[in-house]
Amino acid sequence: MNILLLGSGGRESTFAWKISQSKHCSQLFIAPGNAGTGEYGKNVNIQPTDFEAVKQLVLKNQINMVVVGPEEPLVKGIHDYFLNDEEIRDIPVIGPQQEGAKLEGSKTFSKAFMRRHFIPTAASHSFTRNTLEQGIAYLESHKMPVVLKADGLAAGKGVLICQTLEEAQKELVAMLQDAKFGEASSTVVIEEFLTGIELSVFVLTDGDSYKILPEAKDYKRIGEGDTGLNTGGMGSVSPVPFANAEFMKKVEDRIVKPTIAGLKADQIPYKGFIFIGLMNTDGEPYVIEYNVRMGDPETESVLPRIENDFVELLLAAAQQNLSELQLKISPKTAATVMLVSSGYPGAYMKGKVIAGISNVRDSFVFHAGTELDNGEIKTAGGRVLAVTSLKDDLFSAVQQAVTDAGRIYFDGKYFRTDIGFDLF
Repeated sequence: MNILLLGSGGRESTFAWKISQSKHCSQLFIAPGNAGTGEYGKNVNIQPTDFEAVKQLVLKNQINMVVVGPEEPLVKGIHDYFLNDEEIRDIPVIGPQQEGAKLEGSKTFSKAFMRRHFIPTAASHSFTRNTLEQGIAYLESHKMPVVLKADGLAAGKGVLICQTLEEAQKELVAMLQDAKFGEASSTVVIEEFLTGIELSVFVLTDGDSYKILPEAKDYKRIGEGDTGLNTGGMGSVSPVPFANAEFMKKVEDRIVKPTIAGLKADQIPYKGFIFIGLMNTDGEPYVIEYNVRMGDPETESVLPRIENDFVELLLAAAQQNLSELQLKISPKTAATVMLVSSGYPGAYMKGKVIAGISNVRDSFVFHAGTELDNGEIKTAGGRVLAVTSLKDDLFSAVQQAVTDAGRIYFDGKYFRTDIGFDLF
């Protein structure tokens, strides 16, 4: 079958690598892809949110399945676009329809969903520009620190942890009145701050049944020892040692099952991935947020541990027979180290020639922000490459990934050498 993968980051590079291994994949198209995805299929310079161009690509190349990597086309309704067009409505799309995508597209929607279905999460309240004064007053009665979240998509930048009342009130005004995050912060969710340790749990569902994929822990801070500015992710590991059978049973019973049942009860059709960002607070799981796609850089640690034919899993989700498949997970540990451009997560350099990828022998290299320029691979993003090692234990995996990250060169290269150290 011919498959179209939408997206251009490290997540999509990992998807392309995994999909291309399937016996069911005749030809893979990636739109728009990057310098690494071309190794697994054909890159096509089309943006995932240009639905008409995507449709023409699908018809021209007799595409049999569309896999949506990033959240934006899902929130904008690409699945609905297919279902409402007679020419392409029978082509399965992996990713929820627009109503289901609100789980990520609107924090207010997802919070109401969790309350309605008794899913454990932090207490919260939403405010708009019209209720700004009430929001400022509400903060006066709230204990610090407090979390402010832009309601809509803000490219991973719409969450602020405020330590003082003065800071919280100032930031609330900046978000609501001054549109700090644009339209995304026209509504702001004020949320209690949960303490604990974070992890990510990934679920693939066909709307009725589900499979819990390998969990992962990512590392957001730019600096060693989890210091400095937040980023899109500097690395990840899977499995997570503290996510033992007892804890994961709580996650499944209290969060995964009520989420799938809640979608059915609310008559929200859902075929695709659910990324559940969790906080482990004294052994009890709480939902921080839902995402409606796989995470990045967690995908780079999760997919290498899945031993199934990945296309068979995706097809089962599309055809609503996921319950008939058995998920096969490697007992090995995956560690991912992200190589980033100098200046990231602020203004960063682009167009730097990358060398040494062929020197990597014992790890996978997934491209995140790269481009081909006259046959040369160059940097084109803040996060450039993800180096993933799969070994028998966490220490060996981290050691190998860090070693192989050091074998790659580009001007201004930076990576953390302590990914996973907190779990040893």
